[in-house]
Amino acid sequence: MSSTPTEPDTSSTQIFGAVDLTDDREVPLLGLSQQDRAAITALPVGTALMLVGEGPATGSRFLLDADQTTVGRHPRADIFLDDVTVSRKHAVFIRQSDGGFAVRDSGSLNGTYVNRERVEQAVLHPGDEVQIGKYRMTYHPGPAPAPAPQ
Repeated sequence: MSSTPTEPDTSSTQIFGAVDLTDDREVPLLGLSQQDRAAITALPVGTALMLVGEGPATGSRFLLDADQTTVGRHPRADIFLDDVTVSRKHAVFIRQSDGGFAVRDSGSLNGTYVNRERVEQAVLHPGDEVQIGKYRMTYHPGPAPAPAPQ
C-alpha cells in the first residue's frame, strides 16, 4: 500500500509496554514539596503521615505511629487541632491488621469526611483527603509490613 505525505499510515500496529501501577504510593506524591516527599519515603514500616493542605495549620505534618491516634480540640488529643470547627474528641485513626489506617468519627458535631464524603468510619488509601473541621489532610502511608512467615 502506498501512501502520500498527507495521508497517515494506518496499516501498521504499534505495541507499547504495560504501565506498572502496582506501587500506588507514587501517585499521591505528585505535587508535594521535596521535603514532604522525603518525609514520606523515610517513614518506618507500619506508620503514616497526615499532611495538612488546607486549614489553620497548612503545611503541618502528623505522624500516625500508634494503634490508635486521637484527634480533637482537647489539649490531650494526640493530634491537637485548635479550631472551633473541631470537636474536643472528634475522631480517631486506627491501625489496621495490614499496617494501614482507618479513620473513625467519635460522634463529632461537624462530622469527619474522607474524599468529601461524610463517614462514620473508613479505611484510608494513599492520597485520601481527610477533613476534620476546617483541616484538610492527605493520607500518606509508609511501607507495608512484610507478610508473616507461614
